Amino acid sequence: MTGKKNWSRRDVLKAGAASAVISAPMIFSSKAHAYLNEPKGKEVTLGFNVPQSGPYADEGADELRAYELAVEHLNGGGDGGMLTTFSSKALQGNGILGRKVVYVTGDTQTKPDAARASARSMIEKDGAIMITGGSSSGVAVAVQGLCQEAGVIFMAGLTHSNDTTGKDKKANGFRHFFNSYMSGAALAPILGDNYGTDRRAYHLTADYNWGYTTEEAVRTSTEAMGWETVAAVKTPLAQTDFSSYVAPVQASGADVLVLNHYGANMVNSLTSAVQFGLRNAQANGKNFEIIVPLYSRLMAKGAGENVKGIFGSTNWHWSLQDEGSKAFVKSFGEKYGFPPSQAAHTTYVQALLYADACERAGTHDPCGVAAALEGFEFDGLGNGPTLYRAEDHQCFKDVLVVKGKENPSSEFDLLEIVEVTPAAQVTYDASIFGGELGSCNSG
Repeated sequence: MTGKKNWSRRDVLKAGAASAVISAPMIFSSKAHAYLNEPKGKEVTLGFNVPQSGPYADEGADELRAYELAVEHLNGGGDGGMLTTFSSKALQGNGILGRKVVYVTGDTQTKPDAARASARSMIEKDGAIMITGGSSSGVAVAVQGLCQEAGVIFMAGLTHSNDTTGKDKKANGFRHFFNSYMSGAALAPILGDNYGTDRRAYHLTADYNWGYTTEEAVRTSTEAMGWETVAAVKTPLAQTDFSSYVAPVQASGADVLVLNHYGANMVNSLTSAVQFGLRNAQANGKNFEIIVPLYSRLMAKGAGENVKGIFGSTNWHWSLQDEGSKAFVKSFGEKYGFPPSQAAHTTYVQALLYADACERAGTHDPCGVAAALEGFEFDGLGNGPTLYRAEDHQCFKDVLVVKGKENPSSEFDLLEIVEVTPAAQVTYDASIFGGELGSCNSG
């Protein structure tokens, strides 16, 4: 068997899709084809790889709901959702390139090894031509690497670590969700305005790459305006009881607790903080404050009244009033009976963006799809005008700063938007997080 060859977009376009015969990686079956899992019949298979168990299972369930809705809309069902508001008009509700969209699912278990095994099965056994999903940056980085090696496109779901489009970026991987740097850049001015610039922060941080980059982003942005970090303690991702981690906080001299936790971890750690009386505590002559850098509606619902008044950031919120967001909330709500989370939004959008890129490129060839996504500017999918930056495959759009509502009107109306931070304020140079994008691989 010959070794794997990575074709550049220029190579593929020059040779033509029909003549670009590329050897498969060692872990995949070898056969002559234009590109891996090229659709031959009337259907095209997508792989939805989400956490159906583990600490991010609630996020995964909502991601899967959104994927199923996207497939319905792509195939011409329902009211069309965001297909009706998307600035690109390439999608016609007749599948992708005239083929009906079908899908297979997998459970990442919020574990990188399990996620890779699931993605590999979908590619090898089910013929998935695109893998999408996430809810953990460790999982996203692992699956993105596999997809690069295999020669399929990876449309990342919920992944917030800088690493995904930073040091671990890949030519076959694309992320719509915002990142830790953006959260820090958006949050810091709001925290300074509300809590002052003379603060002492204690960080509890999930012990994997998302936690590390989120802690770093918040520390860097708050220390730049005068805050001091008194401690930064790592907590296991599988932790459920955070009382032993919260207990030392009040005696540390800190007057702010930053919870770099997500999903059930955040619900449990915030609950512990409230039980230890931190919401009503005084420290250094100030009211003690708690911050949740990355929020979601699902987390707010899980934490209940404990989120009241607590600031954080989010990629998207169902209360946005742009036409795209309203169309998506309407479609999702009518199908499932409740509003979508930010996890649902980003995965729905990623499915549409992949399908649209195929239509604009006229092919499912990963290198053609990648070329269509790089530098693509679009609107109508929520968050306002958005750029898929070519240099690192990261989307740049407005970022929301939110806080827990004091007087929610329902179990879903728990967060209020306090600031829409312009994309320009959270944009950074593509080189600052390192990594090499490399060349597109078609299999």
